[in-house]
Amino acid sequence: METPRLSDEEIAELRALHYNATLTHFSLVNDRLARLRVRLDEGKALGYEPGQYTTLGLGNWEPRHPEADPETHNEKTVRRLAKRAYSISCRLLNDDGSVAAAGDETEIEFYIALVTQAEKAPPAFTPRLFLRQVGDRLEMNPRPKGHFVLGDLKPTDNIVFASTGTGEAPHNAMLAKLLADGHEGRIASLCCVRYRADLGYLAEHHRLMEAYPQYRYVPLTTREKENRNVSEPGYTGAVYVQDLLGSATASAQLGFDLDPRTTKVFLCGNPAMIGIPHKDGHPEGRYPTPRGTVEALEALGFQADEPKKPGNIHYEKYW
Repeated sequence: METPRLSDEEIAELRALHYNATLTHFSLVNDRLARLRVRLDEGKALGYEPGQYTTLGLGNWEPRHPEADPETHNEKTVRRLAKRAYSISCRLLNDDGSVAAAGDETEIEFYIALVTQAEKAPPAFTPRLFLRQVGDRLEMNPRPKGHFVLGDLKPTDNIVFASTGTGEAPHNAMLAKLLADGHEGRIASLCCVRYRADLGYLAEHHRLMEAYPQYRYVPLTTREKENRNVSEPGYTGAVYVQDLLGSATASAQLGFDLDPRTTKVFLCGNPAMIGIPHKDGHPEGRYPTPRGTVEALEALGFQADEPKKPGNIHYEKYW
């Protein structure tokens, strides 16, 4: 079955009917990773709490990336929107070098990877998004959602943000909020990626470290030469979040004691990195295999934040 072709007039009508926002910024980190900003038509702030997410949408009538798995639509589905929820990121720095606002922006930043293949169904949203240009229209839900937020923190709490890939997005918004509000405790942000070219905010984090001595950014890679080639100078092997935080050198790399009495941890990204605990009575016990960050931290005295069991490890499963 071939997807019906809509006329230019039909497409214009559908865009006018469904789209409520404009793409104001689109920059490629690499050919499969982008930072972008979206503004609602009313020009008002989204009013999100750092860590929350919202939904973006593009019509099934829009063209798709040529490398994406093929998909087909009928007369009804071709007129619908492909929607996807994304955590809200933050540009981190304004043009003048000051820390960007997080929560009150009129242009909302997202950090998104292109997905061209998937097991269950052809990817619908990002193959369309990566063909968009500044000035193009799309849908953005004006009502942010989510409970993965900073919550009640003491001004002196030490904070660890640990993520994989684009899971860094909500942490960037949280980080900007803390720095702008003058948080007194130490803050460390870990981000694990395959290659250094996948670190989309590296320059901003370096500038923040220069301006805020209480902040440290710790990028981790798994597929660079020093991760794979034992003969490479400075060979480290693949470095994963759960291994670093469970190691004897964790405090030294973070820049402060990884102490459950004074530290709160936020995890976002690959479920294997997080290692979300099983429910009570699970045949495999509390922890999944292989070991994730929750297990590594609970061995140090931390506690995952769960319903009716408040803890100091907070996590957002990214897929």
